[in-house]
Amino acid sequence: MLRLTGATAIVVDETTETTGELLLEGARVAAAGSDAADATTLDVTGHVLTPGLVNAHHHLLQSAFRTLPGTRGVPMADWLPTMASAYARVGIDPELASIAAGIGVAEGLLSGVTTVADHHLNWGSATTAESVEIARATTDAARALGGRVAFVRGAARDDPQAAASSAQAIVDALLPGTHGGVSADGMLQLAVGPAGVHSDPRETFELLGEVAARHGLHRRTQANEQVDVAIALERYGKRPLELLEEWGWLADDVTIAHLCEVTDDEIARLAAAGVTATHAPGCDVPMGWGIAPVARLAAAGVAVGLGTSGGGSNDAGHLLADARLALQVSGLVGEQLPARRVLAMASAGSAAGLGRVELGHLRPGAAADLCVWDVSGVADAGVADPVAGLLWAAPGRRPRHVIVAGEFVVRDYELVNAEERELVARLSERLARTPV
Repeated sequence: MLRLTGATAIVVDETTETTGELLLEGARVAAAGSDAADATTLDVTGHVLTPGLVNAHHHLLQSAFRTLPGTRGVPMADWLPTMASAYARVGIDPELASIAAGIGVAEGLLSGVTTVADHHLNWGSATTAESVEIARATTDAARALGGRVAFVRGAARDDPQAAASSAQAIVDALLPGTHGGVSADGMLQLAVGPAGVHSDPRETFELLGEVAARHGLHRRTQANEQVDVAIALERYGKRPLELLEEWGWLADDVTIAHLCEVTDDEIARLAAAGVTATHAPGCDVPMGWGIAPVARLAAAGVAVGLGTSGGGSNDAGHLLADARLALQVSGLVGEQLPARRVLAMASAGSAAGLGRVELGHLRPGAAADLCVWDVSGVADAGVADPVAGLLWAAPGRRPRHVIVAGEFVVRDYELVNAEERELVARLSERLARTPV
């Protein structure tokens, strides 16, 4: 058992906070009244404890392709081929997937992200067997670092039948004989998700949906960025959410990222269907797509999580930094969001979109995933509310310690299971090497 004592604040969930002590028993938050006589004690005086953050929308492969020339301040029609050219030059294979995932997951852990949903969209010319190895390499890299990963077998202009065959093969290889898409230890989750109606036809949505139904997987996609709306109207004469409803993708097992341009009627339809949403301001704002109306979505009853999206659009996987941005821009689309609401979006809200009720809070029985944030330095001097200060003060803040499933994965700001410099060196060497 591990007892953390002396905390300035312990954020149990959005509406519950306490001070003093938190007790972990193995991979879970201990139940009230647990015997802690033999617990190891860690003094966290001057620190705030929060649930581990859940990055609901990332593209880990893009961690190897950040700030590329021609990817900033350009239309999506120019951005896509620029990124595709970079992928082709380096070559998408299991090695690259492993290295990029290691970078992205490590970056997340160092900034408090204990679970990341990786919407993997780019497969190069991979066969079904090779796609399984790309998925395995990605998820093994996360596991080696001690992070949880929800791997989404995505599609972006893939052959529909090939995408479905790949998704089925990935389930058979990574979670054989299971239903629900989550490993017994909770460290691996599988899901499916086309990039969106702007890139994938009805058949892809339907076939991947069949795989999801067969295995109890969650479904994820992207919709209602400006470009998505424009292409859907031009190609189908309908808006994206109307198409998703027709194609069976407005349901309570579906999470939709972005949603920058939605009407009140569309919000009502999302809420009625039980769809969850992911806000990604660190991608949407610099790409010029707009700002999701989070307050309106939440008021209608839509659970909203938070994601960074990938390095090709955001350049960072620092979810708390994007939470701060979400605070700053929320007033531009209506209501100023409170800090605790956004912190909850980055934890419980994101977990809700994954169907993971054990993540994103610190109530008894929850997964023992948490962050220990030092609030005793000059960046927090004068801060009246240390929980709100986690977001408003100290841009780029990193947690001192991070624990996943009861185990330290970051200790005193350093990775426990890897050396940062080695991860960086591996990526630098891989990018410099011409594929055979």
